[in-house]
Amino acid sequence: MIRVSIVGASGYAGGELLRLMLGHPNVRVGQVTSNRLAGRFVHGAHPNLRGATKLKFSATDELAGCDVLFACLPHGETSRRIDEFRRIAGRVVDLGADFRLPEAAAFERWYGRAHPRPELLGRFVGGIPELHRDALAGADLVACAGCNATAAVLGLLPLCRAGLVDSAVIDVKVGSSEAGRTATAASHHSERSGAVRSYKPTGHRHTGEIVQALGVEEVHMSATAVEMVRGVLATCHVFVNQDVDDRALWKLYREAYRAEPFVRIVKERGGVHRYPDPKLLAGTNFCDVGFERDPQTNRVVVVSALDNLMKGAAGQATHAFNAMHGLPETTGLKFAGLHPV
Repeated sequence: MIRVSIVGASGYAGGELLRLMLGHPNVRVGQVTSNRLAGRFVHGAHPNLRGATKLKFSATDELAGCDVLFACLPHGETSRRIDEFRRIAGRVVDLGADFRLPEAAAFERWYGRAHPRPELLGRFVGGIPELHRDALAGADLVACAGCNATAAVLGLLPLCRAGLVDSAVIDVKVGSSEAGRTATAASHHSERSGAVRSYKPTGHRHTGEIVQALGVEEVHMSATAVEMVRGVLATCHVFVNQDVDDRALWKLYREAYRAEPFVRIVKERGGVHRYPDPKLLAGTNFCDVGFERDPQTNRVVVVSALDNLMKGAAGQATHAFNAMHGLPETTGLKFAGLHPV
């Protein structure tokens, strides 16, 4: 059994990761930490886990040795404690943003500050298995991607690999859980209910991850908060640099994803669910991808959807964990979702 601990387990991503690890046949969960809730049962923070475990939260300073440490901490905290974490665990998987970008200059550009541990940036392997599968095998330091970046990258990857994209305009609509568990003025129910609020028209930090993964320098991204709890819907507009018809697009996407267990092409001719819908993906590790060619122009609209707490966080981390250990990639991730919800 692989001994696993989770730092920052009281948040939404940490709780979702704990749920997955408790059901993983190759894992024994050791400690889960929350300095604020130390000594209390985890089901107090995650009531869905009532009866599933008798674990209590520990303080971070009480962590003992383990095989894999998952860090689900606020941005900046993992880089501050990374040396401590590496002494505790043979492998560290970071669900935060601290080590997603491999170069210090890129980090400073998108986060507006110098990285505190720039010498470690290139040591972390990216956590999207569809892109980083080979590098994940045997990796000891992994940085999972942001949820918005994951949706956009998986949507556009086949077109970019074919050299069809010089620039892309990406609009993401996101649920409230993306902002984390700590309440803010923007997440107050009276402010969030019924909202369709543009909160980052330009300069979203996930843009740097998209540029890095796709190799396309001209990426324009906007983010809008909408009234849902879980989910990301990325609508990506690309003016392709060659003429492509529907048959060619189908071929690109099928060849890219036919062997991927967690990417599904959703493009139906009729019905309500013709294109990806994040509501149908709640609790799953799928990213659904669809596309539509504008016959009047050279524009291709790619639509991708995922659950930000799963494929965009805890599910991605579990998928990467499986790849790191040579386990079947679907282990612990076979939940097919619910309908209706």
